[in-house]
Amino acid sequence: MKTEDNQIKNKMAPKKTTAVEAVAGTIKPPISFKEFSKDPVKGLLFIVLIAIGYLYVDGKMTNKDIIAKQDAKIIKLEEKIDTLEDQLRIFIGQAAAAEAKNEVVQKLNKIPQ
Repeated sequence: MKTEDNQIKNKMAPKKTTAVEAVAGTIKPPISFKEFSKDPVKGLLFIVLIAIGYLYVDGKMTNKDIIAKQDAKIIKLEEKIDTLEDQLRIFIGQAAAAEAKNEVVQKLNKIPQ
């Protein structure tokens, strides 16, 4: 019975934290200071790799936002173009009708030249 009580107490006992855990909270760094001091190039390469990864993801997210805004702008401009093309067709039709009337009037010699 005492052995079981000791095991339960050991499981419930608070975990001792190291200095690194105390400083960093619950997050452990991927490389310890001892490893970093032995080979700082590998540590710096790891940090650079993380930075490049962050910049890549950030760039992608920024590009998605820009693309979404540009798509909305393109849709508005296409609608404007369609409206202007419709107005242009109407004006061309009116101009053609007016030109035809002028030709008919000139052929009938009703308009002096």
